[in-house]
Amino acid sequence: MKIRIDSAVLADAVAWVARSLPNRPSVPILGGLLVEAGGDAVVLSAFDYETSARMTVPAEVFDEGVALVSGKMFADIARSLPSGPVTISTEETHTELVCGSARFTLQMLPVADYPELPVMPTQTGVVPSDDFARAVAQVFVAAGRDELLAIYTGVRVEIEGDTISLLATDRYRMALKELKWNPADAKAEGAAIVPGRVLNEAARSMASGETISLSLSGTDLGDGLIGFSGQAADGTRQLTTRLLGGEFPKFRHLLDVKANLSVRLKTDDLVAAVRRVALVAERNTPMRMVINEDGVVLDAATGDQAQASEALEAVVTNYVGTEAEMTAVGFNPHYLADALGALDAPYTHFSFTAPGQPCLVQGVDDADGEPRADYRHVIMLMRLPG
Repeated sequence: MKIRIDSAVLADAVAWVARSLPNRPSVPILGGLLVEAGGDAVVLSAFDYETSARMTVPAEVFDEGVALVSGKMFADIARSLPSGPVTISTEETHTELVCGSARFTLQMLPVADYPELPVMPTQTGVVPSDDFARAVAQVFVAAGRDELLAIYTGVRVEIEGDTISLLATDRYRMALKELKWNPADAKAEGAAIVPGRVLNEAARSMASGETISLSLSGTDLGDGLIGFSGQAADGTRQLTTRLLGGEFPKFRHLLDVKANLSVRLKTDDLVAAVRRVALVAERNTPMRMVINEDGVVLDAATGDQAQASEALEAVVTNYVGTEAEMTAVGFNPHYLADALGALDAPYTHFSFTAPGQPCLVQGVDDADGEPRADYRHVIMLMRLPG
């Protein structure tokens, strides 16, 4: 194999593929990065039996061929190369990279021992990349991070005709986002639980193109694959991952909050206030939101060491001053900050039922408008001391 490729293109492609390499591969061969040259392009691939990543970039191919090298080392070298063309050539046991006066030699791994990469499933539909990246970010914030509870680290993807629904929960908060897409079959239906980390990486890294292609096979029983394909600045990116098995928590009913008390505030003012007051919030203690008829007060403390409070103007609906138990609620400040960051709306609308019960958070486009129905974020309220 012998190819020539721009160093910036190579560095970007290798860095993206290398992100899918396992930190501690179960077998050493999985730490390899596969390089396949043919036609007028080179394909870089990584695979750990669960997730595969491929990137195809243009290159000047003198001799077609395949090489397998240490992925982490290859990524470090590609990142450090000077600007200019890179020549990559292989001999029987090693690969050589030459860029200007810089020269590197890498021992090759046995290609015959590398597992066969999964085939991309048949395309299920296409979604605008910006919309998809924003939608995934809005729900991924509510997904769990504890790998011991794998089902909570997933995002449930539901397809019904021209609508995709994304759902995530870590048991303390839930998020639902609905968006339109172009299905290959107008009557398409299905559901899958996708590893949240992979879904977020696919959506974020493929947002530079106009669309992202989704390819789904199998069901939410975990016996299938989902694939993503999209254009990057210098080539085509593809990701596949195995679906998670198990039953996803049924929480849609918790998103249908019938508000006994509603509060609406300017999002920017609220985000800034939460950030300031949270500075003194003791770990695992709530930030209080005290609600009165014309506004709210946020307060938090770390014992007697530090206290903070800030008042904000708000539109309060159905306020009942005689019900003292409804005037103060407790939020996990980090969960509240995450929800506000995901809204992407000038106003924030809170729907409360009772203390200790789920609170629905939605974005609003203007002060007198209706809350957006396409994104709903529920936070379980914390019990206040006393």
